[in-house]
Amino acid sequence: MTDRVLVAGVDSSTQSTKVVVCDAGTGEIVREGRAAHPDGTEVDPAAWWAAYEEATSAGLLDDVRAIAVAGQQHGMVALDEDGDVVRKALLWNDTRSAGAAAELVRELGGPQAWADAVGTVPLASITVAKLRWFAEHEPDLADRTQEVVLPHDWLTAQILGSGSTAGVRLVTDRGDASGTGYWAPSSGAYRTDLLARAFGRGLGLPDVLAPHEAAGTTASGMVVGPGTGDNMGAALGLGLGPGDIVVSLGTSGTVFGVAEAPTADPTGFVAGFADATGRFLPLVCTLNAARVLTSAATVLGTDHAGLDELALSAKPGAGGLTLLPYLDGERTPDLPDATGSLGGLTRANLTPANVARAAVEGMLCGLADGLDALRDNGVPVHRVLLIGGAARSTAVQAVASGIFGAPVSVPSPGEYVALGAARQAAWVLARSRGDGVEEPPGWAIGAPEVPDPGGDWAAEVRGAYTRLRGQMHGI
Repeated sequence: MTDRVLVAGVDSSTQSTKVVVCDAGTGEIVREGRAAHPDGTEVDPAAWWAAYEEATSAGLLDDVRAIAVAGQQHGMVALDEDGDVVRKALLWNDTRSAGAAAELVRELGGPQAWADAVGTVPLASITVAKLRWFAEHEPDLADRTQEVVLPHDWLTAQILGSGSTAGVRLVTDRGDASGTGYWAPSSGAYRTDLLARAFGRGLGLPDVLAPHEAAGTTASGMVVGPGTGDNMGAALGLGLGPGDIVVSLGTSGTVFGVAEAPTADPTGFVAGFADATGRFLPLVCTLNAARVLTSAATVLGTDHAGLDELALSAKPGAGGLTLLPYLDGERTPDLPDATGSLGGLTRANLTPANVARAAVEGMLCGLADGLDALRDNGVPVHRVLLIGGAARSTAVQAVASGIFGAPVSVPSPGEYVALGAARQAAWVLARSRGDGVEEPPGWAIGAPEVPDPGGDWAAEVRGAYTRLRGQMHGI
């Protein structure tokens, strides 16, 4: 009998580190570990390494042959000449750089110029905007900075250096690099001129590896993959094909699908990212997803199961109530200082059931706008794969197909970002052995379809949502 070959994937997300150890041939998960991250929009990267060590303790990585990291996108990790961290990492959800993003868009000549240059129009979340904010507001720390990397780049280097980046070659991949605002998917190259425009001078950047290229080998002999961004990891973990669109309902909401050609959306709705296989990953990201439901449940004095029960007891349209769910501001559309709005209130419709239903419909309408933006950019939409914590909601599953206007499938709950990183590790391991495989291993993922609720209610719900958004924000 052939010995089982084990690989590991790491998901270093906003909230925690998750690690899965898988059979390289089948994708079967044989061991798992996790550890929490501190809350906030800026975090000392040392917390990520501590979480990684906790998650992999007690022999989790015993006999693992290869590992790769998928991390939260866009975070700015500034390093000095010795490779030490200069300041806490600014995370994707830190909106203080909104003004800097707007300045950069104006300076280059508007949204179209940025879309043409790097496929993405800078928002507060994008690394290039954080660099401008950093240079303007913390010049002494900026002066010490010699290199800038992303969260997954830094953690990859820590793994290679057994807890230190000193002397370790800094690397990244095209997927995560495409979320910086200074790497162009269309050309596959850094735009160092845009980085210098933002920061005032050049900075050292990690080498961009091919999707299946090894970053190196640890002292214990593990092959380390290039890693990728979290959304690219999820796409790889789910084995997305043409026409498959993921709607992920976690801390943020994301809508993305694999494309054969890069996109360049001047509206800024669609970020023209690359994926982790050599293709492209047009993506829309919202700040407000699962936490909208958590907040609604808290207001109604119930839990998630109670919120589902209330929402499903209400009629579609929530009796005319419409929630614009910008509870944490919003990234898409670009409204970082916005607040939520509940429209259509009457004495008759202000019931717990209707408020619960409006929360579910409002959250999904925001993501449906993202789905429409992908369609407008030529991305085919054949079915929607619903993942993330809020995908388990029975109310969300019942409403999603109508709101999205497409069949909806719900894969079994799983750590798909970590699974995608493990799949990359298996691919890199195979290539390092000289197998010459051109595609990552085929790991089967089941995704049963949820019933279509039918009816023509969804157009009315989306129309009410669009009208409220126009009244409140003029878009």
